[in-house]
Amino acid sequence: MTDTTPALAVTEHIVDGVRCAVHDSDPAGAGEAVVFVHGNPGPMDDWTDLVPPIAGFARVIAMDMPGFGRSERPKSFDHSVTGHARFLGRLLDQLGITRVHLVLHDFGGAWGLRWALDHQDALASLTLINTGALQGYRWHRYARIWQTPLLGELFQLASNPRAMHIALNRDNPKPLPRNYVDRVASFADWPHKRAVLTLYRNTRDPASAFPEQNLGLSADSLPVCVIWGAGDSYIPVRFADQQRKFFPAAEIHIIEDAGHWPFIDDPQAVLTPLEAFLRRQIH
Repeated sequence: MTDTTPALAVTEHIVDGVRCAVHDSDPAGAGEAVVFVHGNPGPMDDWTDLVPPIAGFARVIAMDMPGFGRSERPKSFDHSVTGHARFLGRLLDQLGITRVHLVLHDFGGAWGLRWALDHQDALASLTLINTGALQGYRWHRYARIWQTPLLGELFQLASNPRAMHIALNRDNPKPLPRNYVDRVASFADWPHKRAVLTLYRNTRDPASAFPEQNLGLSADSLPVCVIWGAGDSYIPVRFADQQRKFFPAAEIHIIEDAGHWPFIDDPQAVLTPLEAFLRRQIH
């Protein structure tokens, strides 16, 4: 059996009646924090190699969003971009966070950007890791399967750790560590798989969660760091440069020989630009 003991210290919070696993490096700290938001499949363990160095100079928050990791998986939860953004906001309110440095990955990009649009005064900086404003994006093959009724259910039912190992390693520039894939598989119970189906079906048109048509996030002055694995099979690296359409002053770092999870493929290559960027932003 895979050990699911969290690498990061975790406490339990109840937000809108949903039990949520949270890492808070300094619970009694200031209202300014670096907030790491995972995507699919998550969970917060994705950030294990990044959080401790950043926590050396900033309060750091990471969480398992509903449906993921150690958090609750209520069938009634609103698995949509707006639903997760709303939950994120209420969690940050509960933690007393008023100035936010977002670090986003995968679906966490949509959740975090939606939150940021609704809380622009609280957003201090933005780091996008293999995610962002994806103009003209077309869903990858697994997303299209999950979005298809019955086919998605059959695919999820057939998924098992061995199949996950094969699929993830086939899509990545180099084999992912076995303990990473085992950890992902350990949280992939049916309520999690059901949450994934609902999330992707509620997001067939990603732009629908952003009716503003533009991000409007004070793009000229907002500090933005973009970090991208060059071998991403799910969100191609060409979208890294596209972020400058929305954030003209963004700094962009492309990590060769890394895929959709560059912080797993090469943690130091992600940490080096991330830490340098955040040290310049933290007050």
